[in-house]
Amino acid sequence: MKYTVSIEIALPRERVVQLLADPAHLPMWLRGLVMHEPLSGTHGQVGTMSRVVLQMGKQEIECTETITRREPVDLHGIPSESVVHFDREIVGKGMWNAVRDRFTEAGAQTTLWQSENEYRFSSVLMRLVGLVMPGTFRTQSLRHMQDFKAFAEQGRDVRDVKA
Repeated sequence: MKYTVSIEIALPRERVVQLLADPAHLPMWLRGLVMHEPLSGTHGQVGTMSRVVLQMGKQEIECTETITRREPVDLHGIPSESVVHFDREIVGKGMWNAVRDRFTEAGAQTTLWQSENEYRFSSVLMRLVGLVMPGTFRTQSLRHMQDFKAFAEQGRDVRDVKA
C-alpha cells in the first residue's frame, strides 16, 4: 500500500525542520507517544535505530525506527532551492513502513511538507487491516502532520487536548 499526504505550514522551512528534528518536541505533537528512545546512534541521524511505543486507543504499538536519510545533515543555513529529506523505516509486528518526507519552500514564510508512505504487511491480521481499512493509515499520517502544524504555528500541545 502506498500513499502521499501533504500539508503547508506557515513557518520558514528551516524553522520547521529544526522543530521536527528536536526530540524534546516529539511528545508535544506526536499523539499517543509513550516512548521514543535511541537504541543505537544519535536521535535523527542516519543509521540511528530507536524504539518507539505509541498508545492507540487501548492498544500499545511498539516498533523500531531506523533513520535512512537526512539531507542536509546541518539544518542551519539551508539554501532556498534545496529540498530537505527525512526518510525512515519503521518495523513493527506484522508490518514494514517506509516514510519519505520532503520539505520545500512554498513561499518566504511557508513550508510544504510532503510525506510518501509505503506499507508492506507480513501477518494475516495486518494484511486484513490494510485491505479493509486502508484509509486509516492515510488518516493517521495526516493527523500527525496536522498536530505538528498546530504545534509549530500555535504552540498547541496534543497532550492538552481532551480525547
